Amino acid sequence: MIPQKPTNEPGNETLNAADPAIPSQRSEAAFLTIPLISEQLQVGKQVVETGRVTLTKTVQQHEQAVQIPLLQEEIVVERVIVDQLVDAAPAVRQEGDTTIYPVLKEEIVVLKRLRLVEEIRITRRQSEITDTQTVSLREEAITIERTALPSTERPG
Repeated sequence: MIPQKPTNEPGNETLNAADPAIPSQRSEAAFLTIPLISEQLQVGKQVVETGRVTLTKTVQQHEQAVQIPLLQEEIVVERVIVDQLVDAAPAVRQEGDTTIYPVLKEEIVVLKRLRLVEEIRITRRQSEITDTQTVSLREEAITIERTALPSTERPG
């Protein structure tokens, strides 16, 4: 409460001995002062803790079997006897998955000529097999636990 000083404004009136409307026979002790009161409001806010939260992170690990296709290659070598006379050396050739390498031998005769003695055939075969291996997988999980504060800790 803040007392206001009297003024001669309307609404702020005090009895004054020098005022011509008031008879002059009154002494200073006869003055009447009326205080004016003015209220003021201040609004504020504050942070209040109402509870707490606890987070727990766990990692779970489990084994899982995985089937993985693997490529396996096998090479088969076979010898094929040809025993033919040829005029020139045959070139290496491909028949499907088989590569044929000619094997030559020179013979001494009155006349020199080439005889195809054998061929070496190399065949590539591919097959797919399934292999099972165990791998380790991890998985995370989070649990949330809320703890409320008792009402006595909360400011009112």
